This record gives sequence, C-alpha cells and structure tokens, in this order.
Amino acid sequence: MERSGSEIEQKLRELGHGLPQPAAPLANYVPAVASGGLLFVSGQLPFGPDGKLSPTHVGKVGAGVTEAEAFRAAALSALNCLAQAKVFLGDLGRIRRCVRLSGFVNCAENFTALAGVMNGASDLIGGALGEAGPHARSAVGAAQLPLGACIEVEAIFEIAP
Repeated sequence: MERSGSEIEQKLRELGHGLPQPAAPLANYVPAVASGGLLFVSGQLPFGPDGKLSPTHVGKVGAGVTEAEAFRAAALSALNCLAQAKVFLGDLGRIRRCVRLSGFVNCAENFTALAGVMNGASDLIGGALGEAGPHARSAVGAAQLPLGACIEVEAIFEIAP
C-alpha cells in the first residue's frame, strides 16, 4: 500500500512527532545519497526540534543514560532520518519501504540491551510507514559517538523514481 508524504507526516503527528529541521553534516559527508533505487541516509543523532542534543541523550547508556532515555533518543534519531529523506526527496511519499536501520549505541561495557534501545527507532519507522516499515536491522555497541550522543541511527530506504 503506497502512502502519500502528507499521510506519513500526519501519522507522525498522530504519534506526537513533527519533522524537525534536518541537521547540517558535522564533517565531510552529505546527509543522503540515492543510488539504484535506494536512499542512504547518513547517521543521525538525536537532535531535538531546537537542533540541540538534550543532556539526557549525551553519555553512555547503562552508565548515566537510562535505557528509556536511549529508546527515546533512538526514536528521535529515526525521526531525523525521515527529515533528511524529506529534504532529499521532496516528499516522503517517494519512500516505498524502509530496507534497513543501523543503530550505534554509546554504551557502558557491560550494557547488552542494545536491541531494546534500537526498538525506539524501529517503532517510530514502523508507526510512520505502516506496511512499508518492517526492515532489516543491526544494533552495535560503540565506545564513543559524535558529540557524546548516546545513539546514532542510519537508514536505507527503497524509493520511487
């Protein structure tokens, strides 16, 4: 079932989210690249609507950042992936499906609930895209992430021409 971009944005609003202004790249890369019917969105941090990282989203999960806060940060990072996709595509309705999400969790050495944290991103994408939302996924523990963020999420979407 194809959905229009406005339907996807309406669903996000129903879930309590609006698309934020996408963040500018922090280094020498572009936010998104399309190739062969796929859109690759660079890793997104959990920047809030104000363009800043909340203090609750900075640090290590399991040592200062709670699992619940990291879950919310993952959802926010996925929302930022959709914001980058909208800027690149012009319309979220061009997303045919989410193919893959990858999550990097800045975590304490003994923290193992990576999959549960990454569910924040998966739940947001699934809620927004409906039948086009189920995706392959990875969740990887990291020693450190840019700006000390607790999570970074990247996405691959199949797109319509």
